[in-house]
Amino acid sequence: MEQLIGELKEHLIEELNLEEITPEDIDSEAPLFRDGLGLDSIDALEIILILEKYYGIKLSNSAEAKPIFYSVKTLAEYIMKNRK
Repeated sequence: MEQLIGELKEHLIEELNLEEITPEDIDSEAPLFRDGLGLDSIDALEIILILEKYYGIKLSNSAEAKPIFYSVKTLAEYIMKNRK
């Protein structure tokens, strides 16, 4: 799980162009949106692409994304359960 969390942080930094942030700067349990990393709806679309590209996971219902996209940890837990 820790390895997956580290990997996810790397993908987020790379794919979302968070150039001034290191993986250590990202709290695994902090919110990704608003107060946490401050991501927006465009970033949410990028996260969907990360799930498809690296983990073979397609989100069929965007309404289910909100709890999954809460933090890096919730994303990692979802990937562990649904990875192909």
